[in-house]
Amino acid sequence: MRNRPPAAARGTRRPLAGAAVGTLVEFYDFAIYALVVPVIATAFFPPGDASAALLASLATYGVAFVVRPLGGIVFGRLGDRVGRRRVLAIVLTLIGLSTAAIGVLPTFDQVGLLAPLLLVLLRLLQGLSAGGEVTGATSFALEHAPPGRRAFWITVVIAMSAVSSVIGLLVVLGINAMTTDAQFESWGWRIPFLIALPLSLVGLYIRMRTEESPEFERVARDRELSDTPLRDAVRDHRAAVWYSFVLSATSALAFYYLVGYFPTFLQLTAGLSRVDALTANGLALVVFIVAICAAGTVGDRIGRRTMIRIGAALLALAAVPAFLLASSGSIGGAIAGQVLVALSLGVFGGGSYTALLEVFPTRTRLSGASLGYNLGYAVLGGTAPLLAATLVSATGMVTAPGFYLAAVALLGIVGVWRIPETLARAERHVVSTPAAGRTTA
Repeated sequence: MRNRPPAAARGTRRPLAGAAVGTLVEFYDFAIYALVVPVIATAFFPPGDASAALLASLATYGVAFVVRPLGGIVFGRLGDRVGRRRVLAIVLTLIGLSTAAIGVLPTFDQVGLLAPLLLVLLRLLQGLSAGGEVTGATSFALEHAPPGRRAFWITVVIAMSAVSSVIGLLVVLGINAMTTDAQFESWGWRIPFLIALPLSLVGLYIRMRTEESPEFERVARDRELSDTPLRDAVRDHRAAVWYSFVLSATSALAFYYLVGYFPTFLQLTAGLSRVDALTANGLALVVFIVAICAAGTVGDRIGRRTMIRIGAALLALAAVPAFLLASSGSIGGAIAGQVLVALSLGVFGGGSYTALLEVFPTRTRLSGASLGYNLGYAVLGGTAPLLAATLVSATGMVTAPGFYLAAVALLGIVGVWRIPETLARAERHVVSTPAAGRTTA
């Protein structure tokens, strides 16, 4: 017990834990769908045309992103009106229930077209909740973070989205090892979805034990809350909404290539086994986790804008070679190709995830950032797996998705070239937080 940290230190870290664990649960629920897409295709869609079933399952994956902007609007406004903490509890409950429900859905063979319809409905509920999760959790972390640690705290929260994918990979690989192919395709794939419910309850317990954001409390105490935060964000901070959209769109495409497309690409295009494909993907995600946390530390020293420019340039340069390596048919090539994307995205994320929040004031932060973020993820993130598969099918080029990523990264550099550097601004605005016994920006 002598090494137990003091109560003040534990209280200081609790908001970070609350934000991070919820994001982990949220993205675990999203990740497991992508990991079992080939099984989803055969279980929920009409038999006879394997390619059409695969595209339909990838389209259903993208459906959740269609309603993310709506979720961002609803939960963003709520978060700016009643607080971040309550919103984070609501969205975590919603996604836990909707994900577990996928695990008990009847298949196409059992109920026909009702099966894909129910799957789409539950994916829409997942997307609605996800629309309020990331910007809510990162805003919560940002507004609790100690001075000089904002980018690091946020990248820890974002890293949880990849940690969740690694956990999902381990769960799927474990179940795959304990079942035959027939058993996995019959009922084994359901287990990862059912696990989501107890995970959500644990995350909810941790979140409910955290304090509300001190910045939000200060704004509420000073009677500066907005009755129309979304309208105010669009009217008064139009450039900030644009920056958050461009930054999010670029990171969304690269991230959902990693967690949403590469596992399927490696199996169906590169010819790897399910185990080899998931193992290679898991190793690349571990690299991303380390890279983005390290980049967040650097971003707290040299600024957000520099990290954004360097990271976007690396993504543009690495995209095509990444797909060349990944399509080689070897597990070494699969790992190397994905690691190129993971490292580049990690550097980009070291500045982008913090900047897209800091360009907004506290009173409209959640509404404005949620709008830009979720539009970016809906347009480029949700369509990433489907569009990548379509590009490969239409062109016959395994590198076609890489050219698309390179073009988006280059456009991203141009789109945010004039984004203001927010590091110095963040460190100038410090408010006291007596409950935590410290100050925070």
